[in-house]
Amino acid sequence: MNQIHGHEVMKMMIKSGKSYSGETLRNEIIQQFGEDARFYTCSTENMTADEIIHFLSGKGKFILSDDGFNTDPSKICDH
Repeated sequence: MNQIHGHEVMKMMIKSGKSYSGETLRNEIIQQFGEDARFYTCSTENMTADEIIHFLSGKGKFILSDDGFNTDPSKICDH
């Protein structure tokens, strides 16, 4: 199973320069990392694409805009 740190999802978002909805972010995560990918952070592991989106949103990692949300390098913790 492919385990990817949640920071990689955030870096993908930043690099794209796009705004996302939950659905478009889920689709891009699956396209980038694969449908079977699982995600982890310093506090949890084995999350699906939907679960990592919910986790990051709950941690305040997304920045809302009129056309969706994205993130910023300042939202990536450094540990």
